[in-house]
Amino acid sequence: MKMRKYNVGLEIHGKQIKVGTIEGESSETAQFTYSGEFLSGGDAHPISVALPLQWEAFSSRETKNFFDGLLPEGFMRRAIAGNMHFDEGDYLSILHNLGKECLGALRIYTDEEESVFSYEPLSPKQVEELASEGATKSTELVIKTHLSLTGASGKVGLYYEDSADKWYLPVGLAPSTHIVKQSHIRLDGIVTNEQLSMLTASKCGVQIPQSFIINMGGGLDSEVLFATRRYDRTFEGATKNMDGLTIPLRIHQEDFAQAMGVASFDKYEKEGQDYARRMFEILRTYATNPLEDQLALWRRIVFNYVIGNTDSHIKNFSLLYNADMTGVRLAPAYDIIGTLIYESATRELSFNIGGIRNIDEVKRDSFVAMAGMVGLGEKPALRVYDEVLDRFESALKESAKELTDIGFESAGSICERILQSRKKMFL
Repeated sequence: MKMRKYNVGLEIHGKQIKVGTIEGESSETAQFTYSGEFLSGGDAHPISVALPLQWEAFSSRETKNFFDGLLPEGFMRRAIAGNMHFDEGDYLSILHNLGKECLGALRIYTDEEESVFSYEPLSPKQVEELASEGATKSTELVIKTHLSLTGASGKVGLYYEDSADKWYLPVGLAPSTHIVKQSHIRLDGIVTNEQLSMLTASKCGVQIPQSFIINMGGGLDSEVLFATRRYDRTFEGATKNMDGLTIPLRIHQEDFAQAMGVASFDKYEKEGQDYARRMFEILRTYATNPLEDQLALWRRIVFNYVIGNTDSHIKNFSLLYNADMTGVRLAPAYDIIGTLIYESATRELSFNIGGIRNIDEVKRDSFVAMAGMVGLGEKPALRVYDEVLDRFESALKESAKELTDIGFESAGSICERILQSRKKMFL
């Protein structure tokens, strides 16, 4: 088989730096190696907790677990692979074609590639099609923009010009500013549910990025999109323009599956893996403010339990690096949804709480046990636990009213469904 070689670039302060290469005959044998020039530069920082600076090549498993973690999953991945005529297991070919705009600040490219960079304005009709046509339209846009976003839901990266309330499609190397997700046909009200959950989380002290609902009609599932401002993009220090738009700078990030060296398909904990303990260990070891970030992570875990989010797997928690890569913090929360209101939802949590996985069996004592397991003091842990539980119901109702007042009338019924699904928690 022919040897394949891809460059791995990292953007720092708007400048692209080659940090290494991925080389091998196939996706199963390819290995990542930091470049000698990068390592010798005197200012090198690793691109992942799981890929520390070293001269030796990383194993094919270590390489795949990190770089495959940049790609879409599930149906979205199968649809993209099918359209590109690649095997869905061939992560290198898919990543090479989508790796112009990844989560974080990485780029995957070859020496022969030409740099394409532009923003194409989207008409209201095109945005409406994205809302109504589901995965077909998002797949088409993902392939056109060469953009790779993790997760199984239909999502694309777009540029939003706030002052003009106008959306643009980034092409080639152009950075996006927002991640836009479609409504899930099988899960009614999922977009309103997510915005309601995120607003409630913020009122309970969880740090979130700005998000809003794009309503292209009367608020029906086929007429709405969920938009989240990318925390891994910033206009601070941005000076370049393209097509009349200021180009944001990329900031590096990685999710906890990548940081832990865990494959995407293992994002849900299995017996004995103790993912929560490992997440807290990473924050203690690498975070620039470990105590603050550990308490923030703890608050987020408590909130996911309280709202009934059984899909809070380790790819839904991330690390955000400083602009110059000299430090790392817990990234803002994302993908928070009250999943228990749906009949198809599992009652099994994505990782154990004090040794318990079934959400209906988790009690206050479970969190006491978990605090000891992850290395948090019982007193501050329970203080956060009580704060979230005491604030939750009023925060949820306040958030539902805010959404109802701007035209999303289903927010009230979703609020009641969430409270009903969690009534045992308050007994």
